[in-house]
Amino acid sequence: MKPVIVTRIINKSKSEVWNTITNHSKMIQWFFNNIPDFKPEVGFTTEFNVNSGERNFLHVWRVTEVNPQNKIVCEWKYPEYVDKSLWVTFELKKISTNSTEFKVEALGIEYFESFNIPEFKRESCEGGWSYFSDNLKSYLEK
Repeated sequence: MKPVIVTRIINKSKSEVWNTITNHSKMIQWFFNNIPDFKPEVGFTTEFNVNSGERNFLHVWRVTEVNPQNKIVCEWKYPEYVDKSLWVTFELKKISTNSTEFKVEALGIEYFESFNIPEFKRESCEGGWSYFSDNLKSYLEK
């Protein structure tokens, strides 16, 4: 199955977008507001809980790859529900001096779908990444 891919063109420089997706104090403004800490360093881990209304999801993240100003990859786990990982990649591409393509790719969703949990369905994943990508764009372009 294909990964979930969401792209947005953001009217900010690549370095501004990179700083916003990797700096903890900025991440909590557009992403999950309860991330306790984040560092764009291979091996960095963090965990936090997200309540969907019906369920709690412990998010366990581990940074596995960093190419500064270009790409960061995180392994995501939900240990209470699934014994495998989801791989999330944020990638940036310069369009012009003040325009950047932001791409998020979530790989492994097909395994998660087999658990019949609504939040793990492909449509939910697509909707979630669209929501966060729109939040990022709005935050940066305000």
